[in-house]
Amino acid sequence: MNRLVRTLRWWCRQIDGQDRWEAYLRRCAAHGHPPVSRAAFERRRADARAAVPGGRCC
Repeated sequence: MNRLVRTLRWWCRQIDGQDRWEAYLRRCAAHGHPPVSRAAFERRRADARAAVPGGRCC
């Protein structure tokens, strides 16, 4: 049961981007520069995905 809960938690964090956000915050701290807001971070990610042709089905 505990493994199932950990797996579900990991899966949810992957879906909502929490892991990528936390990795970005760690990189900012390591390099000593202030991070952008979560909304700006997500917007940049969405723009990068949209710029890749064939990256989406529609």
